[in-house]
Amino acid sequence: MPPPTVVPARTLDTVAGARVPVPAPDHLVHLQFRRFAGCPVCNVHLRSFATRHADVVAAGIREVVVFHSSAEALRPFTADLPLDVVADPGRDLYREFGVEYGPRALLDPRGWPGIARAVAQEVRAIRGRERPAARAHPEDGRLGLPADFLIAPDGRVLARKHGAHVDDQWSVDELLALVPAGERA
Repeated sequence: MPPPTVVPARTLDTVAGARVPVPAPDHLVHLQFRRFAGCPVCNVHLRSFATRHADVVAAGIREVVVFHSSAEALRPFTADLPLDVVADPGRDLYREFGVEYGPRALLDPRGWPGIARAVAQEVRAIRGRERPAARAHPEDGRLGLPADFLIAPDGRVLARKHGAHVDDQWSVDELLALVPAGERA
């Protein structure tokens, strides 16, 4: 199924029990598709968004992050993030938005430097008891690819990126550069 150009209105339930409208009536939504609970690359990436959360909010963007893990598996890894995290263990949203998975997630050499950096950072965080270790065999595997969508309040997809490997997603600066001048808060 091709990804939508207009996102139908819906309300998603977060792992913290909140309800999030997508699209949101009063701001842009950055809908991020990540991999599994405890994914080192995803953790490093999301922490970069948490660090710059004020910049993202100032640009009129709400962060909604989707994982293909259960809410129970996600909570220990995401409880301290100021982002709306959604569990999609059945991959329904992944299918709707055309988000893929496959061996190239890990086999593409362009992703290896990011994997090495992320694993090193996560090992330090685990040793420092900041976060638990990821499961040896995560729900639905390790082969998910990232994807990003910037959605306007009327549901139009303003920009999209389907990652070619595990570490191929928008940075905060790339996201902020995509916000049209008329859409800023």
